[in-house]
Amino acid sequence: MVDYHAANQSYQYGPSSGGNGAGGGGGMGDYMAQEDDWDRDLLLDPAWEKQQRKTFTAWCNSHLRKAGTQIENIDEDFRDGLKLMLLLEVISGERLPKPERGKMRVHKINNVNKALDFIASKGVKLVSIGAEEIVDGNAKMTLGMIWTIILRFAIQDISVEETSAKEGLLLWCQRKTAPYKNVNVQNFHISWKDGLAFNALIHRHRPELIEYDKLRKDDPVTNLNNAFEVAEKYLDIPKMLDAEDIVGTLRPDEKAIMTYVSCFYHAFSGAQKAETAANRICKVLAVNQENEHLMEDYERLASDLLEWIRRTIPWLEDRVPQKTIQEMQQKLEDFRDYRRVHKPPKVQEKCQLEINFNTLQTKLRLSNRPAFMPSEGRMVSDINNCWQHLEQAEKGYEEWLLNEIRRLERLDHLAEKFRQKASIHEAWTDGKEAMLKHRDYETATLSDIKALIRKHEAFESDLAAHQDRVEQIAAIAQELNELDYYDSHNVNTRCQKICDQWDALGSLTHSRREALEKTEKQLETIDQLHLEYAKRAAPFNNWMESAMEDLQDMFIVHTIEEIEGLISAHDQFKSTLPDADREREAILAIHKEAQRVAESNHIKLSGSNPYTTVTPQIINSKWEKVQQLVPKRDHALLEEQSKQQSNEHLRRQFASQANIVGPWIQTKMEEIGRISIEMNGTLEDQLNHLKQYERSIVDYKPNLDLLEQQHQLIQEALIFDNKHTNYTMEHIRVGWEQLLTTIARTINEIENQILTRDAKGISQEQMQEFRASFNHFDKDHGGALGPEEFKACLISLGYDVENDRQGDAEFNRIMSVVDPNHSGLVTFQAFIDFMSRETTDTDTADQVIASFKVLAGDKVSQTPPSTWGRQGGALRPGMGMKGWRTSVGCIWPKVPPCCPQNFITAEELRRELPPDQAEYCIARMAPYQGPDAVPGALDYKSFSTALYGESDL
Repeated sequence: MVDYHAANQSYQYGPSSGGNGAGGGGGMGDYMAQEDDWDRDLLLDPAWEKQQRKTFTAWCNSHLRKAGTQIENIDEDFRDGLKLMLLLEVISGERLPKPERGKMRVHKINNVNKALDFIASKGVKLVSIGAEEIVDGNAKMTLGMIWTIILRFAIQDISVEETSAKEGLLLWCQRKTAPYKNVNVQNFHISWKDGLAFNALIHRHRPELIEYDKLRKDDPVTNLNNAFEVAEKYLDIPKMLDAEDIVGTLRPDEKAIMTYVSCFYHAFSGAQKAETAANRICKVLAVNQENEHLMEDYERLASDLLEWIRRTIPWLEDRVPQKTIQEMQQKLEDFRDYRRVHKPPKVQEKCQLEINFNTLQTKLRLSNRPAFMPSEGRMVSDINNCWQHLEQAEKGYEEWLLNEIRRLERLDHLAEKFRQKASIHEAWTDGKEAMLKHRDYETATLSDIKALIRKHEAFESDLAAHQDRVEQIAAIAQELNELDYYDSHNVNTRCQKICDQWDALGSLTHSRREALEKTEKQLETIDQLHLEYAKRAAPFNNWMESAMEDLQDMFIVHTIEEIEGLISAHDQFKSTLPDADREREAILAIHKEAQRVAESNHIKLSGSNPYTTVTPQIINSKWEKVQQLVPKRDHALLEEQSKQQSNEHLRRQFASQANIVGPWIQTKMEEIGRISIEMNGTLEDQLNHLKQYERSIVDYKPNLDLLEQQHQLIQEALIFDNKHTNYTMEHIRVGWEQLLTTIARTINEIENQILTRDAKGISQEQMQEFRASFNHFDKDHGGALGPEEFKACLISLGYDVENDRQGDAEFNRIMSVVDPNHSGLVTFQAFIDFMSRETTDTDTADQVIASFKVLAGDKVSQTPPSTWGRQGGALRPGMGMKGWRTSVGCIWPKVPPCCPQNFITAEELRRELPPDQAEYCIARMAPYQGPDAVPGALDYKSFSTALYGESDL
């Protein structure tokens, strides 16, 4: 009996192994406890009790006959406990205590108790079942006990994917009967009533035994009898029910059906290997397909981002200046739109691209696939280089725009100043050449000559006073040329004309003085009052012209201090007005005195002062003009003061917000660095903490938006400096982008660690130990270990890498694994990958090849059991299953010689794998070229090797 049990040990596991029907949780013990609490009142239904008697009796006999005995009446033949103990020995493969051979009731009770104790020792909870009831022949309790035994030893061991016991058996039935029409297995009663499900199970594993297409759903009796007879004849499954028992009841007994179906499961359990192999291949192919999708997405995103960068950099490197400030301000507005609208989404795309790349590489490492190498020019480092080029061009472009705007402002101011001074000078010189060329002294009297001499002296004084203005005009023109003013040609032409005219005036003045001096001796009479008037009126007139020019002069300032300086200078000018008014009155008094003397001496004046053209009317008119321009100047200065005060408010407002946001970003960056080093709690806790931290950072975005709005107001006001803060908007933007990128990378690192832990089966304690070891030797908290630090870490973990030849060779081997690029640094992710490979196992190419070999060659035998030869023999203790097979002359069916061993066909792939993954394999497998090849043969070995990067796929 032990031999039989040894043959079944591969299907046994304790109540603590495996999950329940829901895929884990309470284990098989919980399910057994639920099943033990069965509805015993239902057995009072004669139809159900009849079905259970037949099924349980047949099931018991299928095992007892291996010991050379059987039962006839299930509630009578187990009363003495002897056959019950024998049954448990056969199905468990274990020895029970020696039974008592007495015929007394106490002997029977003791035997039954030994059997019940053995059942309880297997983790089965017996509810309301006692030895006395079994000895008394209580049918209800006896059937309940047998059902408990069936459940524990025939059904509990069933495991399909992550479900077991009843749910596992049901899932197995659903998977096997899914391709068959009119079959929908949802339970163990109604779903089996028409008999199609039984026939479908047989046809799925032994299609030559059943002509399924000839079965009709409306003939359940024929269907059931056909399945039961074929199972008994060819599958060695005894007939446990009659077709009429099932068809004749509204709802067949669930326990009887489960018992019957479990026999089919165990009969076909060998086919589970193919299903397991198919599942492994499905898993491997699913991973490969997902990785290919991720690679395609990365290539597409990288191409789009690089194309955008290549289009943007030429625009940022364009340094062609515009002629007007309006055109340059439009360029600045376009640049603001780029920074505010176009660039932020690309920053996010770049960050997401790096995250996708890291996730893809992690998945490839976890699945033992070769690392992903993007197309040439699309590496993450290539994208970073292009991005740095973009940042450099962007920074230089903004500085160039601001400098150009300042230059154009300066040019506009100088050009307007040039035009004003040139207009004033041209107005003054108008007619001067004609006057100097006039030869009136030839016919003048002596008094007229003297008057002409005095007039000429006054003109020379006026001419000298205008010398500064001419020099200022030339200096402004020179500065406009140096600043590359766009209308420099017209400016130079006008300036040259003024200079040439000025030289001509100087020459003419000199010539006229010589002519007047020749006749000066003949001219003795001169009016001293007119002369004094002329001498005092000319400078005063020049002062008024200069004052008007200054009062109308345009000004440009950038700070409150500059405008306050202009206001102070203007106040000083206004303080000189009383003295100027007294000078004006004195000059007018001279003129009045000349008229009074002439009248008193009866001198007939010509009507105008012969020494000057500046009349009292001109002086009064210009004085009134000065009086009108002073309040206008006051108003202009006050407006500019208000503007500068507003600008100062904008500076302080921006500085206040920037001095909060800047340190906040710096603090967050330091906190993220500290969190990435400390990493307290589980990886899930760390991930949740980092995501909450990321949300708090994103929630801070309105403060940055407020700062952007304030910065835009400053730029619109053309404010170029701010002494109240060291932070610029560029610093804030770069810091914010680095903060978002750092937190995203840290979260991605934790997610990759979770993927590594789950895929490799690393416990939380191991992960924390790895982190603690890594942090202990990461002295500078830089997130990476140098070679010496990494060697010390390995030694602390028990690796023999001491400074000798063997240790150095081992250390160099490990460094080539964790630092394939020879950067001289070992990151924590590389450290985790190495430790996980050292402590866990994953799918390999050999395992996939073995799985394909199962699908291609390890099929259920096509030889019916009736053809097996027997020569007699019986199971004997210690013989073993192999010995028993030999003793009875059992000829096991072998795989036919023509069955492919090194290749697989498309038909086999489509039968065993899901459609999409079957077609995936067919499209990528090369034709098999071996000597035993058949038409349509495919080479699964080279395909499996290519999946793991050992050859081309």
